[in-house]
Amino acid sequence: MTVSPTSIDEMVISLVPKDLLIDGRWMTADGDRTFDVIDPSTGEVLCAVADASPADGRRALEAAVAAQATFARTTPRSRAQLLKNALALLQERTEQIAAIMSLEAGKPLAEARAEIASAGDFILHFAEEAVRIEGNYQENPVSGGRMIVTRQPIGTAILITPWNFPLSQAARKLAPAIAAGCTSVVKPAKETPLTLLAFAEVLKDAGVPDGVVNVVTTSDSNGVMEPLIRSGLARKLSFTGSTPVGVKLLEQAAEQVLSSSMELGGNAPFIVFEDADLDVAIDSLILNKMWNAGQTCTSANRIYVHASVIDRFQVMLTERMSGYAQGRGVDDGVTLGPLINAKQLASVHAMVTDALDAGAKLVLGGAPLDRPGFFYPPTILRDVPADAALNREEIFGPVAALIPFETEEDVVKRANDTDYGLVSYIFTEDLRRAVRVSEAMDSGNVGLNRGTVAYAAAPFGGVKKSGLGREGGKDGIEEFLETKFIALQL
Repeated sequence: MTVSPTSIDEMVISLVPKDLLIDGRWMTADGDRTFDVIDPSTGEVLCAVADASPADGRRALEAAVAAQATFARTTPRSRAQLLKNALALLQERTEQIAAIMSLEAGKPLAEARAEIASAGDFILHFAEEAVRIEGNYQENPVSGGRMIVTRQPIGTAILITPWNFPLSQAARKLAPAIAAGCTSVVKPAKETPLTLLAFAEVLKDAGVPDGVVNVVTTSDSNGVMEPLIRSGLARKLSFTGSTPVGVKLLEQAAEQVLSSSMELGGNAPFIVFEDADLDVAIDSLILNKMWNAGQTCTSANRIYVHASVIDRFQVMLTERMSGYAQGRGVDDGVTLGPLINAKQLASVHAMVTDALDAGAKLVLGGAPLDRPGFFYPPTILRDVPADAALNREEIFGPVAALIPFETEEDVVKRANDTDYGLVSYIFTEDLRRAVRVSEAMDSGNVGLNRGTVAYAAAPFGGVKKSGLGREGGKDGIEEFLETKFIALQL
């Protein structure tokens, strides 16, 4: 029997919970309200999920607060085991969750599977970190008493995750929260709630206690989350998303002095010096620029290539970017999916048009595809002027903006001429230059002769308007811990 794509979609989507998860129970939103989840490959509705009200959000937060004291007293080993249980279930359900992610986010199945593997790395890493939370005991050098330093769970956390990496971004927040002994309320992006709902079911089935992880899906993020942030019940806020939204959340968090972690926008420079291995640089750029159709905060935004090699680099890049097969991520052979929605499609095209109007040359692509869904082709622009919008704003699309440069001093100055500082990429075979330029970059992360910088065992985060705090590495669990000093007089 032949199964139609629609039947496959319905079969996969039917396996996902569509309700809110509050205090260990799946429940409908107030008034049974729902909102639609859209397939960006077709523009059609996949399904409807619960649309939480502020009252629903409050119930979720109160459930998390009620569970906090008990969960904080659990042993690190037991929390580590919960995460290892979740990892085993996530691996068992890889194909199901990959299909869900592909349908709602548009990414090819290979990328969805890779994201699940990345999420698994974070879960395993923080399962291991749970049993390594350190303190200190020493003699007071002044009074002769003892100084005890201990680390305790910071308390209930509000976690807000983005649409572009709906599982890995959730795992890099939820895993350290659980490892540290913190309960949470999680709100996924309205564009991609299904992946997180499927992950919440994994955590529930893994034995995470009722109330420890609560999930609130809503079409009114500010209306539901602002009262929670301002309530004073939570002690931690972690957000991944745009800088303008992050600024608003920080303003709200300031009222209760919430500890805040912000992973915000980027404007990554990708610098290719004249002595670089161009094959390595091209491979790295393709992975970096085309992953998730360029919709990632670490994606190369401004590609500076030394004038002596830019022509060769352009030919090599054009050949590689011309080879993508666009379509629905769940279909065989597809290597490039759509953008997330019509707004993002319009934004990318507006920036391309602006650059061309400013004097950039079009090498490849340059206009939305004439088909259902939100598809933009691989696009290359050459000699992009400094005043073009895409030099100041994230492109968030499969658009490579090539900019020639002559000297190291000039390119470092131009690379740092931005309000953002998430990641920089440098390609050179000169060791001294590699260290010198890496240290000169105003960014929290540097990719040296490689196009990826995000790993579970490494701290990730930005400077300037790219954010506060770090995720991953030992720093990731520190964000969910409070330091307590005990002065003991013998």
